[in-house]
Amino acid sequence: MNLSANNANKTDLRTDVQTVADSTADDKALLLAASELVGTELTAVNHLIRAELNSDIVLINTLGEYIIQSGGKRLRPLILLLSAKALGYDEQHHITLAAVIEFIHTATLLHDDVVDASTLRRGNPTANDVWGNEASVLVGDFLYSRAFEMMVRANSMPVMKIMAVTTNAIAEGEVMQLLNAHVAETTESAYLETIYRKTARLFESASQLGGVIAQAEEQQIDALGRYGKYLGNAFQLVDDLLDYQSSSEAMGKNTGDDLAEGKPTLPLIEAMKRGTPQQIALIKQAIEQGEVDKLDDILEIVQQTGALQYTYAVAQAQSQSAIDALSTLPDSSYKSALIDLAMFSTYRSF
Repeated sequence: MNLSANNANKTDLRTDVQTVADSTADDKALLLAASELVGTELTAVNHLIRAELNSDIVLINTLGEYIIQSGGKRLRPLILLLSAKALGYDEQHHITLAAVIEFIHTATLLHDDVVDASTLRRGNPTANDVWGNEASVLVGDFLYSRAFEMMVRANSMPVMKIMAVTTNAIAEGEVMQLLNAHVAETTESAYLETIYRKTARLFESASQLGGVIAQAEEQQIDALGRYGKYLGNAFQLVDDLLDYQSSSEAMGKNTGDDLAEGKPTLPLIEAMKRGTPQQIALIKQAIEQGEVDKLDDILEIVQQTGALQYTYAVAQAQSQSAIDALSTLPDSSYKSALIDLAMFSTYRSF
């Protein structure tokens, strides 16, 4: 992938990285407006999620309910719903598939938190912190298998193919992230490929599925896929930026978690390109050792070197590419909401 920041200023997207951490009211308004447009459908998705979590195994019900109700933006289901409606879809499979997307996303969160030994997500203790690693992994497996069970109801081989390839790509992305952990020499291209597979691929599939079930033209389905991919890239770039910019309260996780896990994200990769030998050595050691005792120093370095601004510019370019991809879709309030979500991906502070 070529994720250059060269086109970052094509629109009036924000150029001051500080606004990422100071824009809570604006980003929540964007998300709320888009959600309200398909409010009835989102309510149906939430009801279906609860119904499909039902099991005669009490721990599955308890842990699953805890995860689903602990917050979350429902961004991926929202993208699927809006994509389908933007192409005139008026049946019910989008509800089921939106729940499928959220189940798969939730399963990856359960597994991620075990791998990363995380203790805080969305401002709450992680499931593995409350119930242990074994329960989290197994309930994550349940959510994956239930998602595929639900997928069959759409009775669509294209849908099954997209989601089978997607879940495989997500697993590959997780392994790539594991291999890159504590490797200070990780390149920008390797990082970007990892976030595409690990995060953006599910966004890409969510938007594609909206077009598939609407029986849209191939050109429009491809355009929606590009939209989701670029939005997902921007979302993860800002997520990684916020780890060095925002507060724990705003993010819902501990500041410096990425550094503690030895993740060489773009702010650190770029800071090592721009920093002095002493600054580079400090960051390199922190990545390799997973050290957070020098977090304040590293925060200062990524700010001074312009690494945060660079990361934000790359995210802006991705957001603009997402917006550009929608040009083949007919104008509608749903298309406008998709554009707003692309902007939300970079405006957000949580």
